[in-house]
Amino acid sequence: MKKILALILAMLLCLSLFGCSKNETPNTDAGVDTDTDVDTDADLVTVKAGLICLHDENSGYDKNFIDAFKATCEDLGIEYVIKTNVAEDQAAYDAAAELADDGCNVVFSDSYGHQPFILQAAQEFTDVQFTACTGDMAQGSDTANYHNAFADIYQGRFIAGVAAGMKLNEMIEAGEITADEAKMGYVGAMPYAEVISGYTSFYLGAKYVCPSVTMDVVYTGSWYDETLEKEGAESLIAGGAVLISQHADSMGAPNACQAAGVPNVSYNGSTQEACPDTYIISSRIDWAPYFKYAITSVQKGEEFDTDWCGGLDQGSVALTALNESVAAEGTAAKLEEIEAAILDGSLNVFDTATWTVDGKTLESYDQVAYYEGNECIWDGYFHESETRSAPYFDLIIDGITLK
Repeated sequence: MKKILALILAMLLCLSLFGCSKNETPNTDAGVDTDTDVDTDADLVTVKAGLICLHDENSGYDKNFIDAFKATCEDLGIEYVIKTNVAEDQAAYDAAAELADDGCNVVFSDSYGHQPFILQAAQEFTDVQFTACTGDMAQGSDTANYHNAFADIYQGRFIAGVAAGMKLNEMIEAGEITADEAKMGYVGAMPYAEVISGYTSFYLGAKYVCPSVTMDVVYTGSWYDETLEKEGAESLIAGGAVLISQHADSMGAPNACQAAGVPNVSYNGSTQEACPDTYIISSRIDWAPYFKYAITSVQKGEEFDTDWCGGLDQGSVALTALNESVAAEGTAAKLEEIEAAILDGSLNVFDTATWTVDGKTLESYDQVAYYEGNECIWDGYFHESETRSAPYFDLIIDGITLK
């Protein structure tokens, strides 16, 4: 009998100690502290994520999104769907609607031109969270489930520009070119602020170490056209450019540089394997931090930023490994120095003391075209991507010529 009573008492003690599982709510009347930062599977919403891409993995731009999206979803253990080669027209709405109907409760789009169609879908499917990456319509849309996201890629462009300037200096010192011949070429897709901000920050990075540099820019009128991008690079080289960079999505420009033996700074990923003799470095946006932030917010049932922007400090801006066989000696150490200066705030990419427009230093610039009454310059520099995630630097500065 005593053994039975002892066994019963032991069982009651175990129940009193362990009867409240971590997924259950403790009895707050007993004075138990219920505050916890631990999330459990029972606390989370089941998420299925969708991604809409302008092109496919043959485009460096889209591949950069796809790789980050897949890695994030797989790391979080969630189901996902990717739609590729979706045009910037009604097809974007159709893709978004199909993903919503398929059970996706968070949907991302990777191209600027998709955004009005993604907004249309967001207004119809109000229980789904939509993000138009690189877009600029969320702030004024009055649509709670519609978001924009970008990154401070101008930081990475500037650092890559420093690598370009170091290469120009090496060529000058070797007698391959004179200081006056330090001309770069840039293949741009569209005359949008995103592209202008990108090539301007790249140019300012080169100028930071090579003061005599100039740059010619050509637009292809397309985000992805291998022929036009190749022809654009070739025309820039024929016009005297001794180093080429780009904001366009194919291998057209890098391949033209490899064929001509002209150094190249790529975008969105390394082209070293295909262009071992000319590739120097590439900057890119790492979308994984944003994807993780947005998806986990949906999992937790929490609201997330209408307009989000990440930089070097959040891992949203990245550079590929430097091709030491092409880069100038000392480049790696210099890039570390520049990155540290950007991070500690001692170097501002768009410092107005380093550039002029029509020979004048700007002390004020009101971006009425984007948001009325929004001053962009204070404390001596242009504050890019601070009041909105998508770039809004759209000035053509001295030293850069549109062709």
